[in-house]
Amino acid sequence: MGTEYNYDDKGQFFPFFILTISGLVALPLTYSLLKPSKELENTAPRIKSDFKPLDEDLIQGQKRKQWRRERRLKRITTVIVGYLLMAWMIYLIIVTARTVPQIWDPYNILEISRSATEQQIKKRYKTLSLMYHPDKARVDESKNQTLDYINDRWVKLSKAYKALTDEEVRNNFIQYGHPDGKQSFSIGIALPKFIVTDGNGKYVLLVYGLLLGVLLPYIVGKWWYGSQKLTREKVLLASAGNLFREYKEDITEGGVITALSSGEEYKDVLKGSKADSGLEKIEKAITAKHDGGRSLAGLTQEDQESFKALDGVRRKVLGLLWAYLGRARLDGSTLDDEKYEAAPLALALNESFIATTLAYANVPALLTAYRASQHLIQAVPPKSSPLLQLPYITPSIAAAIEGRNPGHHLTVQELMAMPEYERRKLATDQSNVLSPSQYNSAIAVARQLPLLKVEKAFFKVMGEKFVTTGSLVNLVVKVRVIPPGSLNIPEVNPSDLEDIDPEEGDVDALLGRKSKNKVAKLLDGETTETATGEQPLQPHLAYAPYFARDHSPRWHIFLADRKSGKVAVPPTSFSTFTKPLLDGAGNPTFNMQTFKMQFQAPNKADRYPFVMHLICDSYIGMDSNLDVVLQVEDSVLAAKMSADDEISEPDEDSLAGQVNALKSGGLGGSAAPRRSGKKNQSLKTPAMTR
Repeated sequence: MGTEYNYDDKGQFFPFFILTISGLVALPLTYSLLKPSKELENTAPRIKSDFKPLDEDLIQGQKRKQWRRERRLKRITTVIVGYLLMAWMIYLIIVTARTVPQIWDPYNILEISRSATEQQIKKRYKTLSLMYHPDKARVDESKNQTLDYINDRWVKLSKAYKALTDEEVRNNFIQYGHPDGKQSFSIGIALPKFIVTDGNGKYVLLVYGLLLGVLLPYIVGKWWYGSQKLTREKVLLASAGNLFREYKEDITEGGVITALSSGEEYKDVLKGSKADSGLEKIEKAITAKHDGGRSLAGLTQEDQESFKALDGVRRKVLGLLWAYLGRARLDGSTLDDEKYEAAPLALALNESFIATTLAYANVPALLTAYRASQHLIQAVPPKSSPLLQLPYITPSIAAAIEGRNPGHHLTVQELMAMPEYERRKLATDQSNVLSPSQYNSAIAVARQLPLLKVEKAFFKVMGEKFVTTGSLVNLVVKVRVIPPGSLNIPEVNPSDLEDIDPEEGDVDALLGRKSKNKVAKLLDGETTETATGEQPLQPHLAYAPYFARDHSPRWHIFLADRKSGKVAVPPTSFSTFTKPLLDGAGNPTFNMQTFKMQFQAPNKADRYPFVMHLICDSYIGMDSNLDVVLQVEDSVLAAKMSADDEISEPDEDSLAGQVNALKSGGLGGSAAPRRSGKKNQSLKTPAMTR
């Protein structure tokens, strides 16, 4: 018995095939388009402010453009075409007539019930034989009968009768479902037969060749080479190479901005005539001087020389970046739109430049690169006043507020630390400064900025009393978010400064997974109920009205060697908190937050002094650093000290206790203090304050 292939001559199954293929493409793409984004920028709350920049429409236009780029118009088009094709196939399925395959049934052919006896079967067969036997049957043309019909009918009757009476034929019917035994295997192909007949086979082969030999390799190759030409920071490899060549040990913030102009990504923005159009207007805007003789855009003499040394697309890109930082208005349309589009690209490129500085472990260059991110997000030139981060404050207004100390720029927290009457007087009682409503808006924003204050930092090894050589060390940083100008700040609860180890065997807590509240041991031996794997909580999006992207603040913690000035432990980044920052009324909670970074302890027992840097990538003047000391003990010596600590003092009512009391001052004196069981060695090496 062979295999028989049947094509869909009547088009019954072809729509089902196309409907399935279309659904496999359209439905997953629909889910990817509609599913809620988990990006921090799409779920975080926003700082409330009524301030809108002069180019608000251009900035929002850039955000919408980025949204369209992320949503990818090609995917949307593919989904629409897929659903149209699915609708067409459903229509064809509804209107196409069905051909239902008939199952060979001897009872149905003999027109008797399945409960009929053998005698009834023979009687029925004889009756039908008189009607359809070729020698006895008569063709009834009124019923459209033909001789062939009668012959076919007689053959079917004979087979049906034998299937129910002849033992061999009956066995074939029971085993194979047909009186003639095993039949050929038929496979239906959901393609119309005309596709492979009438000389169309060569076209089918051509289509298959294009799909499998051209389209599929093109899609795979495009995906592969597209992923290979990007670095881990999602910038082009060529751009990363350019940034590597721009690196200098003593690079300045202006030098970082110059380096960022070397990215290849800008060529997609400034194509054709855009590469040099409006360059003269840009140069004039960024080199204009203010009363102090400094460039309005913040360029130093060195920065201006670097700008003049460039040409082509890079010269215009650097001009656009300086115009953005200086908030210089160009033409109100095309050039300003290009300016706001260039800044987010520069921020992405700066992530790659930060990776380059980490490769050199150069702390000054790393800090300079981080500060460049702050300036790009806030649209503030290097060395300018941090007060420009607040709404309505311009360079001239910032200079008026800082007038009493022109050699020092006030930070936002220094401004907010002033008495209210003095701050209001500086900001509103002079000429060409803020109006009362503008002042209130600026102060309202300042009170919402997430300023982190480090309360304590220490080293520990989970479950151990000492930090031993080669162990996995945790740097535990306890911080509170205290917005500038906050009042009635509560004192720190000492218990909040402790870091509680999870119970032994608590795999959920060790891996940071969600779990129910569990009992953990405190340092004094008492127990407390603690929740492990808390739901991360997001701070407000960075207040950056000039930046054409929504950006969630990130904090970076790293350790620098105090002696060599090199990065000792690379940065660990944080963007969420474990406890609420605000209460139900929108007031700060001042909850203690915990950041942790892990690294391996040195292999030599010694005292290691470090400088811990806490850097915010979104706000200027809100970084901090702290001197910390890591005391590493020899593992053998630490084990011995741990064993000694486990020996408890004898009870006072025992003989040994009375002897010990005599040694410590007599039975009549005060008892010698008892040691308090297990202590965490990490608390014996506290962080040193600045």
